[in-house]
Amino acid sequence: MLNKIKYMLVGSPLPNRMLEDKQLNKIRALAAFSPDALSSVAYANQEIYLGLVVAGASGLSLQLPIAGAIILLLAIVALSYAQTIRGYPSGGGSYVVARENLGTIPGLIAGGALLLDYILTAAVSLTAGVAAISSAFPGLWPYRVWLALFLLVLITLLNLRGLKESGTIMSIPIYLFILCYAVMIFYGLYRAVVQGAPAPLSSLAPAAVEPLSLLLIMHAFSAGCTALTGIEAISNGIPSFKTPQWKNARTTLGIMALLMGFLFAGSIGLTQYLGVIAAQQETILSALARTLFGSGPIYYLIQFSTLAVLAVAANTSFAGFPRVTAILAKDKFMPRQLFNLGDRLVFQNGIILLSGLTAALIILFNGDSHALIPLFAVGAFSAFTLSQAGMVIHWYRLKEKGWLIKALINGLGALVTFVALMVIGISKFFEGAWISTLVIPGFVFLFLKIRQHYQAVSKQLSMSGLPPSLRPLPKPRIIIPVSGVHRGVVEAVNFSRSISDSVTAVFIDIDPGPDEEELRRRWNAWFPDVKFVVVPSPYRSIVEPLLTYLDYTDSLNNDGQQAILVLPELIPASPTQEILHNQSADQIKKALLFQRRVNGFQRIIIDVPYHLQ
Repeated sequence: MLNKIKYMLVGSPLPNRMLEDKQLNKIRALAAFSPDALSSVAYANQEIYLGLVVAGASGLSLQLPIAGAIILLLAIVALSYAQTIRGYPSGGGSYVVARENLGTIPGLIAGGALLLDYILTAAVSLTAGVAAISSAFPGLWPYRVWLALFLLVLITLLNLRGLKESGTIMSIPIYLFILCYAVMIFYGLYRAVVQGAPAPLSSLAPAAVEPLSLLLIMHAFSAGCTALTGIEAISNGIPSFKTPQWKNARTTLGIMALLMGFLFAGSIGLTQYLGVIAAQQETILSALARTLFGSGPIYYLIQFSTLAVLAVAANTSFAGFPRVTAILAKDKFMPRQLFNLGDRLVFQNGIILLSGLTAALIILFNGDSHALIPLFAVGAFSAFTLSQAGMVIHWYRLKEKGWLIKALINGLGALVTFVALMVIGISKFFEGAWISTLVIPGFVFLFLKIRQHYQAVSKQLSMSGLPPSLRPLPKPRIIIPVSGVHRGVVEAVNFSRSISDSVTAVFIDIDPGPDEEELRRRWNAWFPDVKFVVVPSPYRSIVEPLLTYLDYTDSLNNDGQQAILVLPELIPASPTQEILHNQSADQIKKALLFQRRVNGFQRIIIDVPYHLQ
């Protein structure tokens, strides 16, 4: 039943030969990997506006200069990652580059920073999308957490179906968003040319509540740097592209960077030129659209496209996070299950893990994207810096033709992203950035502990030190817990007699009475060669008396015989009938599986199912 529900929601399993068919062309790849980067214009503009509006007109007049600095930073980072794509066409992005060139710890810092960035990207995108639509429909604001969680479930299911399917579906909101915002920007430019300059900003802006200062400018700049999050996703997902993979990935990165620059500069330039001021519980882009188009259908279409792109912006995380966790798992820094491809040829365990962590953040921060933003850019810019520094070492080691120019490009990228990281860390430290400075080292500690565990397991499983020929054990002694004399125990008894001459059936008596003698008589009639033992249970427990009996028999002199517990287990005809049975076999297995050797004996469990009609 559960499998049927699963297949209905995410589709039936796919064979390995279809893996190549699931790779993305540039149109689908842009939709799969760029939603976060393209949609960041929505919340980056908002954060710049909120950072400067407290300084009144003098603060708002700096919106465009700050945007210009961020666009320059965008160009440098995009050019640097184009180099990364060429240098590491197998994917992995910041983690692989940093680990191979700077060492294990810097690589793990980059990996932890990336994972944190992806989790926050998903949470911020969904909550910002709900904020956008709540600007148009204020009645939805009290339900923002539930709306964000609903969108999260939809995106999770889409990604569980497969990357190609999610890329196809994501294409609709992505290209709708680009079209709507291009129309809004070009129309705004037309109005600016035809109608001329509006009233001066000083007459439109609210009164200043704080003086314009360097710290305030740094704060606005660092908030706007969230526009760059997601730009590294393409370098992480190069294997998802159709061949030639690295060329298609680099072309897609260039297109994404150009679109980001156009949307960011156009929208924030119009906001400043037109002197747009947002109302309470309204985003600045909602106010811009309302200023240009009023409250008609076009305004609502723009708000819907903003919601849609912000909702699917989380898809960048769902495309990148599972792949990074899979690479970490392959290197034994995360649980191995994260490296396994699921039924639909996607890393489904990574998708489910990301979904759970994102849901926790949405609930913890009450669906408020503004509260999540301060945690946001630290992880992204930490990964940027380490990746670009690693690429400098990479080119220096190879010294191929043109290596010096390539190293200079990545060196410039490392320098500017490090400066931006310092600005973000200082200006946002007490607003929540300090949390990131604790979470990332926490991730590194966790990675190292997981790796340590796997190394210890590998050492314990090593055949080194064992004699070349192992001594055969004597025939084991068998213990069969039984609930009565019925067909369900027959196969278990017959199997036990086939491998051992010492078989004992154990009945745990939770209700003493005259029926005990009748049960013993019936057992001896059917299985006279099998010893039958009744163990009283004064506290009506099944597991504890059985364990006590096993301990007692193990303590006897058994000439080195291995103890084996053979469990007759009734299997109902359908899963819904399982609730009608007491699951005693499961309780016994759970109690015994994690027991270490007792009195020198390792207890072995053999399950013998009996399927009911």
